[in-house]
Amino acid sequence: MVYVNRKEHFNAAHKLFNPNWSKEQNAEVFGPCANENWHGHNFELIVTVAGEPDPNTGFVIDLKKLSILIKEEIIKKVDHKNLNLDVPFLVGKMTSCEVIIKEFWDILAPKIGGIQPSASLYKLTLYETPRNFVEYMG
Repeated sequence: MVYVNRKEHFNAAHKLFNPNWSKEQNAEVFGPCANENWHGHNFELIVTVAGEPDPNTGFVIDLKKLSILIKEEIIKKVDHKNLNLDVPFLVGKMTSCEVIIKEFWDILAPKIGGIQPSASLYKLTLYETPRNFVEYMG
């Protein structure tokens, strides 16, 4: 099995806030991430696809096509957006990286086979900061 990675970047704002809690409880749990006026990050998304190299191309997946898929299905929808308000698949959900990455998976996983039938989405990695990141393997 060979694992191929593609990294994409986006900027976005969000707020971690539970509407069922008081302002004080939100501040206690989420700290500055509950800022009423939002806060932003320079996110890095790494998409890992697994498979065997195609004997005709040597590719597990065409990285140019994978990049186009990620940009069309994810990046264009989240870049320079407020994740809580502007992104339909996140509205009404907690916009923690743990929730965001699962939503990204649900969008990308079924579409990888359309690029390369023998390949599959193996892992997503989402960096919120250089030191804080999450990984999800479905």
